[in-house]
Amino acid sequence: MLVFLKVGADSAVTVWQVWRFSEKPSGKTDAMPVMWFRRDLRLADLPALGAASESGDPVLGLFVLDDALLKPSGGPRRDFLFRSLAALDEQMDGRLLVVKGDPEKVVPKVAKAVDADEVHISADYGPYGHARDERVGQHVSLHATGSPYAIAPGRVTKNDGEPYRVFTPYFRQWMDHGWRGPAKTSVTWVDPSDVTGVPRRVKIPTEKDASDAPAGEKAALDAWSEFLDRIAAYDDERNRPDLDSTSRMSVYLKYGNIHPRTMLKDLSTLRSEGSAAYRRQIAWRDFYADILFQRPDSARENYDKKFDGIDLDTGKQADILFEAWREGRTGFPIVDAGMRQLESEKWMHNRVRMIVASFLVKDLHLPWWRGARYFMNQLVDGDLASNQHGWQWTAGTGTDASPYFRVFNPITQGEKFDPTGEYVRRWVPELRGVEGKAVHMLKDGRPKEYPEPIVDHKHEREVAIARFKSL
Repeated sequence: MLVFLKVGADSAVTVWQVWRFSEKPSGKTDAMPVMWFRRDLRLADLPALGAASESGDPVLGLFVLDDALLKPSGGPRRDFLFRSLAALDEQMDGRLLVVKGDPEKVVPKVAKAVDADEVHISADYGPYGHARDERVGQHVSLHATGSPYAIAPGRVTKNDGEPYRVFTPYFRQWMDHGWRGPAKTSVTWVDPSDVTGVPRRVKIPTEKDASDAPAGEKAALDAWSEFLDRIAAYDDERNRPDLDSTSRMSVYLKYGNIHPRTMLKDLSTLRSEGSAAYRRQIAWRDFYADILFQRPDSARENYDKKFDGIDLDTGKQADILFEAWREGRTGFPIVDAGMRQLESEKWMHNRVRMIVASFLVKDLHLPWWRGARYFMNQLVDGDLASNQHGWQWTAGTGTDASPYFRVFNPITQGEKFDPTGEYVRRWVPELRGVEGKAVHMLKDGRPKEYPEPIVDHKHEREVAIARFKSL
């Protein structure tokens, strides 16, 4: 038996072991639990893994490549997923059973092969994941422990049991509810190549459309440690895309390379405004997951149905404007910088996400779900709950939404949050000869290679407000 030691972010030692079936003197396999990994690609602070290993029996680690999830995902997300899987497999000394197929068929087959009484999972509250687990649960016993969130959706409610629609009272209750500390595990891993009857392990795929973000648990812990060194300035600088002062932890949370409870434990030892502001961002993530769980239709439709009748632009001209937005050639520097950052890094600063979303919805009068769909295709950290409801907040159609009369002025937003113009010059090379914040207004003229504005913001703002008022 090989024994490995790992020190997690909370300085607690997580022990995992590798055991081969061939070492069993009887030559037969005993019943054992299965750990089905999904959005929890790590070994530390994983409650489901703790439950799977509680009996002391060897555990079979499983991941299912599910086309129902892979095909709609953009290349950047598939790439990060595959690299996270490779990192997890390496941590397990190559003992992760990776198979391809329909989980409703594959998971029961694996469980039957090892005579598993239970398949352990982290609860999935997304629309597809929740329905998938209900289907799989009809064929095999699923034991759900923990979730990808500090507090699972559905647990933070009003006194009458109703879900919150507004973030601030949700946040107060979220803080009062609290969360458990990081989980500790000691695991014996089974080598699937020695198990008769399990599907053949497939090679972990690769994806051409890669991002530069390193993947896996170690990368997540390293990124988190680096951010903690500068978190004190987070509250002051988080809206400044030119300073690049955000954590960029969203991609690691997306695939569970790190659990938010690990992060919250570290935050609990800090007393800065920055740490408090970051804790609030973790609560926003939980809030949006709760909204999606309560209202799965809000992933595709307006949360506030009264906006279903709003006048939206369609047709050839709308398509032309969408392409200009998508390619970062709207003639509005901060918008174009954001869209070009997205194209290059498969990521975009959160403040700029709001600016470009407002421009699409309220300057171009296009539906929020069209922009949200493009973001999900491009973003390496694309998370259905956070992405869709972030767009709905900006569009004014969601929970706790930005009021309809709030229309971001892309010029003044650029001047306020990119005051030196460094962010725009970084991503819009045509404007690198324009100094300071003049890069946003371009009142002294614009380089001939940079396009004129595709719309008149002042006019389109009035049109947007009139359309909202008409409802």
